[in-house]
Amino acid sequence: MTDTTTEKAFILGIDGVPWKLLKRWTESGKLPNFGQIFEEGVAAPLRSTAPPTTPLAWPSIATGTNPDKHGIYAFHALESQYSRRMYTSADLSRPALWDILSPAIVGNVPMTYPAKKIDGAMVSGMITPEIKDGFTHPPDLRKEIEQEIPEYRIGLDWNSYTDDQEEFIDDIDDLVAARRQLMDKLVKDRDWRLCFFVYTAPDRLQHLVWDEDVILDHYQTLDKIVGDAMQYASENDASLYIVSDHGFGPISTFVNLNTLLADHGYLSRKDDDGTRGSLAKLGVTKSAVMNSLNRIGISDDRLVRHLPKSLVNGVAERIPGDHGLYDVDFKETVAFAYGPGHVYVNDVDRFDNGIVEPSEIDSIKRDVEATLMEASDPETGEQVLNVYDGDDLFPTDPDAPDLVVVGRGEYEQKAKLPDNVFESAGDKAAGHRSQGVFLGWGPDIAPGGAPDDASVVDIAPTVLHDVGEPIPEHADGHVLQSVFASNSPQETQSVTTQLYGDEATEKSVEKNSNERFDGVEDRLRGLGYIE
Repeated sequence: MTDTTTEKAFILGIDGVPWKLLKRWTESGKLPNFGQIFEEGVAAPLRSTAPPTTPLAWPSIATGTNPDKHGIYAFHALESQYSRRMYTSADLSRPALWDILSPAIVGNVPMTYPAKKIDGAMVSGMITPEIKDGFTHPPDLRKEIEQEIPEYRIGLDWNSYTDDQEEFIDDIDDLVAARRQLMDKLVKDRDWRLCFFVYTAPDRLQHLVWDEDVILDHYQTLDKIVGDAMQYASENDASLYIVSDHGFGPISTFVNLNTLLADHGYLSRKDDDGTRGSLAKLGVTKSAVMNSLNRIGISDDRLVRHLPKSLVNGVAERIPGDHGLYDVDFKETVAFAYGPGHVYVNDVDRFDNGIVEPSEIDSIKRDVEATLMEASDPETGEQVLNVYDGDDLFPTDPDAPDLVVVGRGEYEQKAKLPDNVFESAGDKAAGHRSQGVFLGWGPDIAPGGAPDDASVVDIAPTVLHDVGEPIPEHADGHVLQSVFASNSPQETQSVTTQLYGDEATEKSVEKNSNERFDGVEDRLRGLGYIE
């Protein structure tokens, strides 16, 4: 037992870890380093955000706040004109751990592009368009990575590997190997009080391949990385925390929310008249056009890279299809779904073509909520959706989604507008679950501990208390006191809070131009994260 609090923390993020599989494999001895942590530290499920998605959960882990406070609800922000823009690091409106603990190493954390100026080093993660300006801080770090780790990639589009899973697995292995090189480089080359490094490969793998033997092979590679992290933490007298933003499980069926809303009279499709009608009669739809272009080697990516975004949007609005924004007649729509399961009442104050008066919002929201809750699979009669009130989830933000919808079991919610409410999930084998993982290991961590009902917003407060720092007054999470060993400084000292000033949240980057994110949008579409 130590007499003073640990001064450093190593956070190893692993995207999309299913708690039950990890626990079973660990207890059977197949993951020895994970097993050592289970025995000598704490291990428990970790409750994700609602919905349990990457862009909400990682900022919640980093800040200790829910999306209504940290400001990021999805990959794209929905604007009043029913248009969208990419969220970036500039939208993070609460101080992250790397703003409070310094020097810091931040590697591959989603939603950190453009890399901001911190006391330390940052390599941005998911949503980074390409390895160019904004990829790293300091800027010269990019050149070092290009020279020393030339195979380094930001991510993989699992959708492009549906015909060759073996190649996909090989490329995933290469991706992880390069990521591991970067982690080793940053930890060894730089001083740090906080190291926050994320591996997103499990999420990518599991979306396409839900085969326990294949997944276990991947986690045995991750187990070696956990061993590296344990060594680095031990050498630096740091606590090690392993966290996952959400869990994972098999899916079989998509539930198209906008089609469901249309079938119940809440949403109106655009009429296929004029240009849209003529194209529809000729069989010219968005999917038909893209299938034809793909056959001659012209992908979505090439289109968005070489055509102005305004032209792409204009064409998309005129070609009939099943897009949740482009193909909706908002002048006749009461409620619609957007993004990862958000449902909005189309009210006059929020949207340019809104038709719902403020006095009607609550009653319409209740009606829509009941409709979604009652949705059932016509073949099984099974209820397929969980529905949450946005006011309960996001109480401090009046512009938050009105409802949040999450598929139950093997059903996954989508914001598309095809003819049918229910569709086969096709090549997508698995999707997100709300139960991720939380592990802790270090000199003052309680052996065999298991905190109850741990949430992603509890990570930042717990880490800060561990290293002897006050937790932010605005935090939604709390310190997981049961993590700490009996009579350790962390267990005996009172939790203190502090209002971290404007300097902690001052934006060192500007709001993005959508043009620079065209390639990212295509990758997200390929991953199934956007429509």
